[in-house]
Amino acid sequence: MFAKNLSKAMKTELSNKELGNRILSIRKAKGLSQEELAKLIEISRPSLVQIEQGNRKVSIIELINLSLNLEFSIDKILSKEFNFKEDKIEFKEKSKAENKERISVPELMIDKFRNILLYLLERCAGKANVGETVLYKLLYFSDFNYYEIYENHLSGAQYKKLPYGPIPQKINAVIDKMIEAKELQKIKTEFHGYQQTRYIPLIKPDLTQIKASEIEVIDQVINQLSNYSASEISNYSHNDLPWKATEEGDVIDYELVFYREQPYTVRNYDSHEDEV
Repeated sequence: MFAKNLSKAMKTELSNKELGNRILSIRKAKGLSQEELAKLIEISRPSLVQIEQGNRKVSIIELINLSLNLEFSIDKILSKEFNFKEDKIEFKEKSKAENKERISVPELMIDKFRNILLYLLERCAGKANVGETVLYKLLYFSDFNYYEIYENHLSGAQYKKLPYGPIPQKINAVIDKMIEAKELQKIKTEFHGYQQTRYIPLIKPDLTQIKASEIEVIDQVINQLSNYSASEISNYSHNDLPWKATEEGDVIDYELVFYREQPYTVRNYDSHEDEV
């Protein structure tokens, strides 16, 4: 199943040579040259040659990029029972079904997003460090942590990878509407010598829009990260695997949360294995 911790999946007796042969087989079946695949996963052709020959270990991020571009299941390619010739037809059929299920773009639930934003601000607006940068990262970790645990979207927001960390798309439009409706007030302040934009909630969140399980995840994020400065939380977000595995300027794929490692993973995979 897709929702497994990658570090657990990579604890295998598979040698570099065996993994390289499997990647080579799939690349050839997809009709890609070494040069073409190397460009897709952003490594040099000599590096790909070393991987396929088994002379170089594949990093976690490289394996994720290979799986996304060659459309293979990481669980399957790391399995001892892997047989590409036998799985070839089934593999293609399965990828179509999985694409329908997983590549669905999350849809922003605006009312819910508004109330999550109001809830975060009600809990954190009194903290001098919580400007736009910290607020956006609290939203990101709330959304992605919830998805890792429950495999459902919390707000449906999409996040783009930008130099200072993940930023929710459409956030400016939502905030402008909330300011116009007198739900938020925008202020400029200074924190440790730096100018920052902050938002003050003018109304209370409608908690009927947010489930208890969702509030629990949001509260965990607040307790863990809301005291971070803008630079601290940005640096922290830069080491979260979904951000690291995404091209700058691209939308971050929620499915990448299932490849997180400590201290970022929030799911107890062993206890959830029978439930999902």
